[in-house]
Amino acid sequence: MTILIDPPVWPAHGTHFSHVVSDTSLEELHAFAQRAGLPQQAFDHDHYDVPLRVYDSLIALGAVPVSAAELTRRLRDSGLRVPARDRIERIETRLASEFERLLPGQAGLCRGLLERWKEPHRRYHDLRHLNQVLASINTIATSSGMDDMHGGRTAVRTARLAAWWHDAVYEGKPGEDEHASAELAAQQLQGVVEHDVVHRVYRAILATADHAAYAREAVQGRGEVDAGVSVLLDADLSVLARPHAGYQRYVLDVRNEYAHVPDEDFVAGRTRILKGMLATPQLYITDFAVQNWEAKARSNIAGELARLNIHH
Repeated sequence: MTILIDPPVWPAHGTHFSHVVSDTSLEELHAFAQRAGLPQQAFDHDHYDVPLRVYDSLIALGAVPVSAAELTRRLRDSGLRVPARDRIERIETRLASEFERLLPGQAGLCRGLLERWKEPHRRYHDLRHLNQVLASINTIATSSGMDDMHGGRTAVRTARLAAWWHDAVYEGKPGEDEHASAELAAQQLQGVVEHDVVHRVYRAILATADHAAYAREAVQGRGEVDAGVSVLLDADLSVLARPHAGYQRYVLDVRNEYAHVPDEDFVAGRTRILKGMLATPQLYITDFAVQNWEAKARSNIAGELARLNIHH
C-alpha cells in the first residue's frame, strides 16, 4: 500500500499544486489525508490537490514522490482512476442531453432536477448515482431486448422517468424521502406525460422505499410484478455489483453522507442493513441482473461486512 505524490508543477491560486493518490484504496488515501490535515474539499474524484507549501511535510508523513506520469499510470492500474467521462461536469452535460431525448422541450424541468441532485449535502445520492442508475437501466434494456418490444419499451420509459425523480427529494429520511419524491414526480409530470405514465412512475418510486419487500414478492410470485419497477429497482442497486474500486468508492460516499452519525452507530446500522441484504433469497429481480450482478453484489456485501467487523 503506497501513497504517491507528484511534483508541484500545476499552477493555480498563485502557487503550484501536486496530486496525492493511493495505488491501493481510497480508504488508505482518506486516512492519510486525515492524518495530514488535508481538507475534504481538496479531494477531487480520485486524488487530493495539495499546494507547494505542504509538499515536503507530506513526504515526511510517508508519501512517496514520483513523476506525474508514474502517478497517473499507477492510479490507472489500481482501478481507482476516475475517467474524464465520469467526472461530475461531464456527467451533468450528458444527463441534460438524455433528459432532452426523454422529455423534449422540458429544459426548465431538467435544470430544476439537476439542481436537486447537486445539493451540497449529497455524497452518494448525487449526479453520479443518477447517471449510474440510468446507465444500468440502459444495460438491462439492451441486454434483455426490452427496447424491441412494445411492453418492454413502456417499462423502460417508466424506469427512466422514475430514475430522474426517485431521489429528487433527499433529506436522509427513509420512507419519507421516497414518498416526497413520488409526490414531486406526480406533480411535475402532470400534463407533461399521459396520466397512466404518471401513475406508473409514482408507484415505481414508492417501491424504492423497500427493495427487499418488492423483490421477495416478485420472486415468490405474489402480487403484481411491474416490469418498469423491476428494472428501476435492479438499476438502483447495480452499484452493489461494481468492481472492487467502484464499490469501495460507494462505501466511502455513503459514510460521508452520514458523516454526522458517530462511527459506532453507523457501523451498527450499516451492519444491520448489509446482513438484511444477504438474508434475502434474491437481491435482484430481472433475469439479466440475477445472472450478471447477484453473485458479485453478494461478494461485495460480504467483504464490506468483514471489513466492518475487523475495524470494530
